[in-house]
Amino acid sequence: MTHTVRSGRTAERPVVERATIVDVARTAGVSVSTVSKVINGRDGVAAETYDRVMSVVADLGYESSLVASSLRRRSTNVVGVLVPQFEPFSTELLKGISTATEGTGYELLAYSGDLSHNEIGWERRSLSRLAGTLIDGAVIVAPTAAVTTATIPVVAIDPHTGRTGPSTVEVDNIGGARAATEHLIELGHTRIAHIRGRTDLVSAEQREQGYREALQAAGLPYDPELVRVGGYRAVETTDAAHELLSLPNRPSAIFAANDLSAIRVLEVAAELGLRVPEDLSVVGFDNVPEAANATPALTTVSQPMHQIGAEAIRILMELLNGESKEEHLRLPATMVIRASTAPFVG
Repeated sequence: MTHTVRSGRTAERPVVERATIVDVARTAGVSVSTVSKVINGRDGVAAETYDRVMSVVADLGYESSLVASSLRRRSTNVVGVLVPQFEPFSTELLKGISTATEGTGYELLAYSGDLSHNEIGWERRSLSRLAGTLIDGAVIVAPTAAVTTATIPVVAIDPHTGRTGPSTVEVDNIGGARAATEHLIELGHTRIAHIRGRTDLVSAEQREQGYREALQAAGLPYDPELVRVGGYRAVETTDAAHELLSLPNRPSAIFAANDLSAIRVLEVAAELGLRVPEDLSVVGFDNVPEAANATPALTTVSQPMHQIGAEAIRILMELLNGESKEEHLRLPATMVIRASTAPFVG
C-alpha cells in the first residue's frame, strides 16, 4: 500500500506503509487470530488456510514485530555483533561471522557504538538496549570494559581485559608483534620505532610487549623516545609519525600497531619526501585488504580475521544451546612480507 506525500518544495514520492496483521487477515479472508496462529506456528489451522495466509504474507511483505514476538517466545533468533565502528578490521570479522552464522537458524544484527567522545563502556549501554528484546546473544568487538553482568551469552573479540569475564577470541598479539620487530631486526634495523594502539586495550599493550621482547632478545635498548601512541586513529597517528620522522636521529623503521596506522605512516613519509622502503621500512598489523593495495604494498602481521569471527560465532552458538561454558581461544598470527620493508642501508 502506498500514498503520496506532497510538499511545496519537493517532488511527489510514494511512501510505503508497513503491512499489518489486520491487512493480512482481510486479504486472506480469515480472522486475525487465525493469522496469528499461522505466523506463530500454532496448531488448529487447516492446510489450505495455512497456505492461503502464507501466500498473502509473502505478497504483502508482512513481518511480525520482532520485539513483540520475542516477548511472547522469550527468544528472537537474532544474534548481535557490536563493534566500536565499521572500519576494515571489523568489516573483515563480520564476513567470517556472517558465513559462520549461515545454517544456524539465527539472523545477524550489526550494531555500532558511538565513540565520537571516546566513550568508555559503550558496549554495556548497547547490550542493555538490545539484550532480550532484539538479540539472544552477542559478539562484541574490542570492548572498552569488561562485560561481566550481561543477561545474555556474550563472546568478546580482542577483549579489553584479556582472558577475563565472558568467553573470548583473540590473536597471539605478543607473538605477532615480536615477529614484526624481529623481521626488521633481521633486515639490519636498530632504531625501530613503535606506534602503539588504544591505551585502553590489552591487545595494544601486548603488541608493545612483543616489540620490547624482540628488542631485548636482540640486545637492542628500548628507547621511549621511539614510542608514540597512535590509538588506531588517523589524526593521532599523523602526529605520531610526524614527531618520529622529525627526530634529529630519526628511526629507520616503524612498527605500527595496526594496518591503518601503518598506511598513514606511509602517507606521512611521502609528504616528508622519504622513500619507503629505501629511507624507511614500515610494518603493520592485521592484514586488512587495504594493506595489499597500499603504496608500496604493506608488510604486516596477518590476523585470521574470518576465522576469528567464525570461532566467535561457534562459541556463541554453543553457549546459546547450553553445550559449553566459558571458553578462551587464542589464534596464531603470521608475517606477510611485501614491499614496505627492505635491508637497512646506513
